Amino acid sequence: MKQLTVVPILIALLVTIPAHAVEKASEQRLDEVVQRGSHVMPFVLEETTHVFSKTANGGVQQVIVKDPANTEQIKLIREHLTKISDEFKQGNFSNPAKIHGDTMPGLDELRKAKPNQIDIVYKELPDGAEINYSTDSPALINAIHQWFDAQLSDHARHAISGHSNHQMHK
Repeated sequence: MKQLTVVPILIALLVTIPAHAVEKASEQRLDEVVQRGSHVMPFVLEETTHVFSKTANGGVQQVIVKDPANTEQIKLIREHLTKISDEFKQGNFSNPAKIHGDTMPGLDELRKAKPNQIDIVYKELPDGAEINYSTDSPALINAIHQWFDAQLSDHARHAISGHSNHQMHK
């Protein structure tokens, strides 16, 4: 009888545990990314959190403040995400390359995307902003997922993985 109750629990655990955890980059790499990021991202990493949520057709990238009363950081987040979403729509992924390097996983495939092949939608949130990436192309969905994993690894001190059905804000 006890075995019958254990099986559903094990199945539930297997379904909720990610297929592969993203490994945190080395401390030296994390320091380098923070240093390079300070030249690209105008907000303070220590005062914000990046949330990367993979979805079936791409993913959602959010940057939110730790303190919702920090209106200056919210303003800087919104300015930055507006700017990069406009650049990404043009196929310009130079800012992620400046932070993470030209060989960042997924980046090369994203650069090759044709105009409008990835739907990139910016949205303000009460405590920051988000960019939603969606496409019908399996190769580009995979590239977005690889790109999110690379960012989670490189921003491990300041980033968390969201859930595909999880939205921090509606």
